This record gives sequence, C-alpha cells and structure tokens, in this order.
Amino acid sequence: MLVPGFRDDMRKVAYLARRLTAAGFVPHAISPQPTDGSVPLETLAHQLDAAVTTDFAPATRIHLFGFSMGGLIARYYVQKLDGAARVEKLVTLATPNHGSWMAWLYPRLPACRQMRPGSAFLAALNRDLSPLAQANYTSIWARQDLTIVPASSARLPIGTMIPLHHPIHGWLLRDPRVVGAVVDQFVQAEQEREN
Repeated sequence: MLVPGFRDDMRKVAYLARRLTAAGFVPHAISPQPTDGSVPLETLAHQLDAAVTTDFAPATRIHLFGFSMGGLIARYYVQKLDGAARVEKLVTLATPNHGSWMAWLYPRLPACRQMRPGSAFLAALNRDLSPLAQANYTSIWARQDLTIVPASSARLPIGTMIPLHHPIHGWLLRDPRVVGAVVDQFVQAEQEREN
C-alpha cells in the first residue's frame, strides 16, 4: 500500500509502483483526500484504514509505504488504528517525524499545524513508538532535504534509519537510487519472512 504526501496524488508514487511490480509485488496506491492540508491527518489515516479493510482480507498482512506527509498518515494508522497487526513492513521516505519548520508557511491548514515541530499531534505520535517495532519500521531520509527542515526530523530512535544525499524533496520519488532503496527494504522484508 503506497501513500503519497502533501498536495500529491497517486501519480507521485507511480514510478515506485512500477519498480515494485518489477520486483514481484502487487502495489496498491491510495491517495487520501484532500491532501492540501485542509483536514487533520487523523482523517486521512482513517481513509487509509478503510482502504486496507476494503482491499485486503482480514488476515492479510501488508507492506506499507508513506512519502512525506503520507508517512505520518501511515504511522498514525500503524500506531493509533491498530494497523501494526496488519503491517509486515513500514517504510517512510522524507517524513517529518518531528515536524518541519516549512509547515509554518501554511498557518491556517490543520494538517500543516500538526506537522510543526512540537505539535500536540507529533508529541502524541512519538510518545509510544513500540507499534513501529512491530511493523518492522524503516525511515529513509535525505540529509539535505530542503522541505523537511531540519532534515534530521525524519529520524526516530527505533527501527532502521537510512540517510541519503538528495536536496530536492519533491524529486525523491523520481530518483532511481532512492526508489531502489525503498524497493530493497520490501525485498529484504520478504526474504526475512521466508527464512
């Protein structure tokens, strides 16, 4: 299940979907709407929950990917909506786990207020990270990200942290090396499950 980010739709994850298909996966992209920041992230996470329930049998475990704001949507699903019981592997890319100063550019948008450093939403999400361990969490982040400020906001003290060098946030999912790193995480998770 692939979840794009702020002001994105399913086109944002199309290249990743093609690469996952080539690696033997069956990707499902969902773009909870609206992604313009006008609704709280919890609302979008409930849409993700509904899509997982609709698209997969109850006993099916899934791989989950979230880009940027989509990573926070995925985390909320895993941590607050019992998604950890359904998720085999969670990978986020350039997700503002501790917020981004860029979120202050949109003071009237609820989701952007939630993505500010020190927000109540992020404090609650970061209070208990144990469901992320259950979901075999990986955060891939760009050291020079000009949108997630500071870029180190994507790091968490749990799971696997993979830093990359890439300054342009919006182009991360167009870079074959970045997308390859995401695909590798899911391939590795499948290999571990089979062993």
